[in-house]
Amino acid sequence: MTHSRSRLVELLDEHEIRLSRALGQNFVGDANTVRRIARMAAVGPGDAVIDVGAGFGSLTLALAETGASVTAVELDKRVATVLRREVEPLGVKVIEGDALSLDWNDVVVPGKTATLVANLPYNVGTHIVTRVLDRVPAVTRLVVMLQKEVAQRLVARVGDHAYGSLSVKIRYHADAKMLGNVPPTVFVPKPDVESSIVEIQRLDKPRVDVDHAALFALVERGFAQRRKMLRGVLGKAVAPEAFACAGIEPTARAEELDVVDWGRLVECASG
Repeated sequence: MTHSRSRLVELLDEHEIRLSRALGQNFVGDANTVRRIARMAAVGPGDAVIDVGAGFGSLTLALAETGASVTAVELDKRVATVLRREVEPLGVKVIEGDALSLDWNDVVVPGKTATLVANLPYNVGTHIVTRVLDRVPAVTRLVVMLQKEVAQRLVARVGDHAYGSLSVKIRYHADAKMLGNVPPTVFVPKPDVESSIVEIQRLDKPRVDVDHAALFALVERGFAQRRKMLRGVLGKAVAPEAFACAGIEPTARAEELDVVDWGRLVECASG
């Protein structure tokens, strides 16, 4: 059984815990929502699943119901104490720690792959996604709930209003798509924004075979002034002949380039 809104309030009162806006703590108090996410994740017996920012375990419990092997990660010591009591009897492993500084060898079984399924804290959700994609290849799939505006940036393509440097980073590593929206009313406390569920499927290898650091240094520089022409924004980092080599007009803007375009530009600029 997952947590209802009244159960979350009861646990908060019982343990005298006040949720922190600074930690982006908004817990899901709706069984239909967490079971919907678990179904979207399509996990079951034999699958390793990681729930980051598990809170009191609403989603964790729904994932455990599928028969998957679940590890729950929670930063807040007070909350982690309650989480253990709620989910460890079901065989869930609880790790108290920060997903941004975690030793993922403690989370993922060596030689195995895992799926990250989580209601990510609003304030660090994108950092967790990009860190996992950059540093934890064993996590081959992510099904995550984030602020709707952020989710749109994750799945955006060239020509979309939300397209930016984050979109390029996701496209470098993976395919991403929107799975659905979630209203504020299912959360405790109720946020001021809508949330969305995104699926991110890691590619077997990155879309472009260029130096990662060089690629994203150029991407970040380009999007810092996204409305300006690249020849002006990128300056001496990309010579006129590099634009010609890459088949990209120097009058183009950052938002007009896909990750493959950026890859060619880096290759030509460094060649």
